[in-house]
Formats: sequence, C-alpha cells, structure tokens
Amino acid sequence: MKARRIWPARYGLLILTLVWLALGVPVVAFAAPYAAMVVDARSGEVLHARNADTRLHPASLTKMMTLYIAFEAVKNGEISLDTKVRISRNAAAEPPSKLGLKSGQRIALRYLIRAAAVKSANDAATAIGEAIEGSEAAFARRMNRTAKALGMSNTTFKNAHGLTESGHLSTARDMTTLGRHLLYDYPQYYNLFSRRSTSAGIKTVNNTNRRLLDAYKGADGIKTGYTRAAGFNLVASAERGNERVIATVFGGRSTASRNAKVAELLDLGFKRAPSQVALRKPAPPAYQGGPPPAGKTVRVATAVTKSLRPKLRPVVNEPENQPVVVASAKVIEHDIQSALLQAQEETGATLVATAPTPPPQPKVVTRLSTSGGRHWGINVGRYASRYAAEKVLLKTALAEMATLDGTLRKVVKNSRGYEANFMGMTQDTADLACRRLQARQITCYTIGPS
Repeated sequence: MKARRIWPARYGLLILTLVWLALGVPVVAFAAPYAAMVVDARSGEVLHARNADTRLHPASLTKMMTLYIAFEAVKNGEISLDTKVRISRNAAAEPPSKLGLKSGQRIALRYLIRAAAVKSANDAATAIGEAIEGSEAAFARRMNRTAKALGMSNTTFKNAHGLTESGHLSTARDMTTLGRHLLYDYPQYYNLFSRRSTSAGIKTVNNTNRRLLDAYKGADGIKTGYTRAAGFNLVASAERGNERVIATVFGGRSTASRNAKVAELLDLGFKRAPSQVALRKPAPPAYQGGPPPAGKTVRVATAVTKSLRPKLRPVVNEPENQPVVVASAKVIEHDIQSALLQAQEETGATLVATAPTPPPQPKVVTRLSTSGGRHWGINVGRYASRYAAEKVLLKTALAEMATLDGTLRKVVKNSRGYEANFMGMTQDTADLACRRLQARQITCYTIGPS
C-alpha cells in the first residue's frame, strides 16, 4: 500500500490564492498599522491625533532628517552645495527608488539633495550621509543626535534612506515635528518639496508627491514614503490665506487612499485652525555637527590656566533701561563650559530654545553700511535673575574670547525675565559667534539692528 503524500500547508495556501486570482477575487495585501497627526503649523497646536506616538516604520520620511542635516551642514560650513561628492560602492548599490549613480562617479551635493527630496532616491540619500559624516553608520548616529535635539523622543534611525531595518522606527508625532522644523528652520530650501520635477544633474526627476500637489489646493510639500512594512506614508503641508496646516499619515493602503486620507485631514485642520493666531516658530536645535577625529582633542578657549580681570567697557548712547553689565572680578578657575552649564542649572534659567514663548526672530534689514557696522549682537538666554544673566555673560565671554572680545555685555530686563546679550558686533561676527557657541551646545540667536 502506497503511503499517502501529505502536502505542506503552504502549498494549499498557494493553490487557494491562484484560484482566487483566476476567479478575479482581489487578494488583500498586508495592512501596515495606521497613525495620523494634524497640527497648526503656525503655533504647533495639535488639531488631531490617532496612534500618534506608536513607533512605526517611517520609510522614506526618513529622508526629511537626511535633508535637514544636509541643510544644517551647508549652513555651518561643513560642506557646500557645489561640493563634488564621490559616490561609494555602497551608495551605488542601494535598491530603487534611485537616481542611478555609479560607483566612483562625482556629482554636486545640490543634485543629491534634489534627488533625495523630489524623487526620494535611496542612492542619493546614502551618498549625502557618507559625504557629511564619512560613513552611513556615523551619519545615522548624527541623525539620532539631531532627532533628540529636535524633541523627537520616539525616533531611532539606522540609515539615511528609510528602507526597512530592525529598530529603524519613528512616530507620526515625531515626523510632524520634523516637517515643521524643515518648514521654519530652512525656508530657503522648502521650495524643493513642491517642485513637480527638477534637474538632478544626470537626469530630470519627477516628484513622488505630485498627485497631491496637483489635486489639493494650497499643498506645497513635504515628503512621501513607502515600504511593504510601512505602507504608504506622507507628511504634507498646505497653506490657505494666513493658515498653514501639517498632516501626517502612516500606514496608507495605496497612494490614492493615502492621498485621500491626507486631504481629509488637511480639511479637518483648516476647519479647526483659527483664522488668526500668533506665529510661534519652533526653536532651532543645538548644532549637532560631528565630533573631532578620534585621538585628537580640540579645545577653543574652553579651559584657562589664568583668569584675567575683564576690562570695564564704556556705555555709548545706550538707553537707561538697558544697563551694561560690569563683570565681577572674581572668576571661577575651572572649566568654563562646565561653569556655564552649572550656572544655567542652579538658577533654573529658561533658555531661549526651551522657552514657552520663543523670542521674536531677528528682523531682516539691509546693511546699514558696506563696511559692516557694529550694529548686531547675540542673545545667549533668558534668566530668572540679573545675577544669573550676568554670570552667564561673563563665563560665555571667557569661553568664546575669539569672537566676543570687544563686545558689550548687557542684561536687558523685560516682562519675561532678564535677557543676556552681547552687543556691538558686525553681522558676520555675530553669526560666527553663534555657530561656535552652538557647537558647544550653548543656545544663542543673533540680534539685528533696529
């Protein structure tokens, strides 16, 4: 008697699937978990949330962080838009969607940025990360540092492109936060996300989000994403009149259904958002540039062996309500950076970056003179007492002698506390001083002439 052959269960499932297809019965694909978030972009107020803090696969929404860091690196002089990036074998081997880069090829950073933003090219995203940090692993570490600085507390990045990888997760809330920072921290690049097509150097690429851009009134970005594990994701922003709304969807079933859901959420956002609201831009994060090379310690006036008495500086035509701070003769002779952080903690001071109401942004004006008049300054925080502000000003001056030497240290009292300012700088010097302080995790912003 012949033994009966037992078919594995998977063969039976395969046969059943083939029968369904032959009969025209649709086979339902794996459904990724759904999450959504809607905010008023002007104020950051949450207008709708569903599973907003569930950690899910972000797919190519990841590239928003890759691009954010690229913009940050250009701003801080790490790399330029015209830098010719050499494409590695690793970048060239990334699966589609891709630009089609070849190993050993050189291409300007600006074209890699366009390809990543518009076409969502994986090879371009990897090349950007390697160009800035030397390797994709090092770039992923910087992505995580930047995410933490932005308040994206439930996000962990493992790569620059967003292809599915164990532990590479984010949330609808965190990606909405990132989209809002892209909009306000780097407005000069935001137009990239609304281009229907653009030149990426070696070819013209089309926008993966062009259907929503064409179909929804006021839509102007930001980024799509798709993998089998993630489903169809999208962070979208739209502006109508004085109102701007950002909506995020994770786990869409298809491009069409995702776009329909995002349109529904944007409509909900415009319905719930007030017509008039005070613009409260998110505070930019502390600069997260890469650490110095291994085995080499770089200190720029952060430790002194001898403390000098600061010289008194004259008051020149200053209003009476903006006194010049005269530094104390007593100087703590240990590491200046540690003392600065300690002063901020001891006083319970609220820095500008974490203030409930961020300070007004510097007004953009034309140059008062071609010689670079000293009409600019920087602010290094708002404090609960005049003593705390004076203490931080003194220690910051000693920590950054190269750019703050010759400036006027001022404490300005207002209804929210005591502002610690350095005045009497050129615009270039103020920008440089802020970048150097941010590199030491010290929050500051420039003050323009008024």
